[in-house]
Amino acid sequence: MRLTVDGQSFDINADPEMPLLWALRDLMGKTGPKFGCGIAACGACTVHIGGQPVRSCSLPVGQVSGAVTTIEGIGIEGKLHPVQQAWLEEQVAQCGYCQAGQIMSAVALLDEVADPSDADIDNAMGGNLCRCGTYPKIRAAIKKAAVLKTAGL
Repeated sequence: MRLTVDGQSFDINADPEMPLLWALRDLMGKTGPKFGCGIAACGACTVHIGGQPVRSCSLPVGQVSGAVTTIEGIGIEGKLHPVQQAWLEEQVAQCGYCQAGQIMSAVALLDEVADPSDADIDNAMGGNLCRCGTYPKIRAAIKKAAVLKTAGL
């Protein structure tokens, strides 16, 4: 089967029932999405398909229709995405395990809502768990990213 991931076409030989996460990691070398729970409950495996955040650990690769974007593919012309830049500036990461999924959910939020309220952030990020408890920093980074994105940085 053929998949487009981060703007690149991949021909893979995989069981259609293989979770997209394993196809990305094991067959395409995209190690940004992480395995956290395997039941789509933690968000560590979040990628975008057609611009929408999806949990790649529970989506069979044979059901993928549309371009897939991973954390490795969100940068803009060799620069960090505004969400990535804000994550660094706000020093969000502690252990870092959940961060790719958190960032992917935040990017999807800001693609829909330019200036999200706290309720918007809570709603969009509610399915992403962080065992280090960096939620206040995540909120601050999303708000900063909204400003950076609006300013075109």
